[in-house]
Amino acid sequence: KQFMTEFDYQKEAQQLAKVRENLTKAGLAGPNSLCVVPKPYLDMCSKNVLVMEELKGDKLSDGLKKDLAHNAERAGKTPEEFMAEQKAIEAEAKEKGQELQGPSSTQYDRYIQMLETRRKVGNASKRLFNATLGLLPFVQSKEYASRSLLPINHAKMIDDLLYVHGHEVLVDGYFNGDPHPGNILLVGADEGSPKLGLIDYGQVKRVPKDMRLLFCKLIIALAEDNRKEIVRLMKEAGYKSKYMDEDVIYLYAKVGYDEDNDELTNGQHIQLFMEDLQSRDPIDALPRDFLMISRCSIMLRGLSHALHQSRSVAHAWKPIAEKVLKEENK
Repeated sequence: KQFMTEFDYQKEAQQLAKVRENLTKAGLAGPNSLCVVPKPYLDMCSKNVLVMEELKGDKLSDGLKKDLAHNAERAGKTPEEFMAEQKAIEAEAKEKGQELQGPSSTQYDRYIQMLETRRKVGNASKRLFNATLGLLPFVQSKEYASRSLLPINHAKMIDDLLYVHGHEVLVDGYFNGDPHPGNILLVGADEGSPKLGLIDYGQVKRVPKDMRLLFCKLIIALAEDNRKEIVRLMKEAGYKSKYMDEDVIYLYAKVGYDEDNDELTNGQHIQLFMEDLQSRDPIDALPRDFLMISRCSIMLRGLSHALHQSRSVAHAWKPIAEKVLKEENK
């Protein structure tokens, strides 16, 4: 039923407008904010046509490929050589039972600032050359290095994505359940200051207030690893299984909403791990209002793992959840 809205562009335009309004009101979308959400032109939309503001930027997947190529060039390698080297490092770490974690946002910022300083110095030298020797016949002028060559701060990008979606889920109870990289743009990357462009709101889920507040409590329990409270809240939310095995309930909540790593999943892919949980204690009913939240969390974590920026969604969302409950006196 949820996926049927994907085929009604008039409905999607209305959902897009609502999310844009919510995020703009919160100061998360628009100029000098974490993201941009395009404005839909509702009077021009129909069931089969969606008309909205154009966002100028690459799809995240394409932008990350460019970023990889620029990083490879700085390392004096082809993209293929650079990727092969990275995969070898990953394989070595996995053999040692380690998980690679990329630079922090602060470390990225320092590195980007260093490269920006080099770029400015290099361009100043080229400018002097072009204004002197470059004016001579048969002497080719030198091209200036663009800010688009600067690296993307992967850590900040993941943190921003988590924060924006955490606000949608916990504060607005109105969120995109399909935040895959194809639905995320890098706007302003050519100027060296990329920010998130969020598109495709065909899979928006509305969470009733009582269930939203319950999920806020679950997020806090997950962040604090309070097993007893996690199990209690899952039962209250509607989780039912054949044996009501509390270890399975805990693991389902942990992996479904919070985090996944080799320690939790015994090195299994998340889908296989969930299938194993199902075989241990067959599930009769899941918290229906939380299904799309789980999908959203798993998609965001998939991107974070790919960029070596693994996160606990519960830790990232806990401050938001605490603020929501405080304002509701819960």
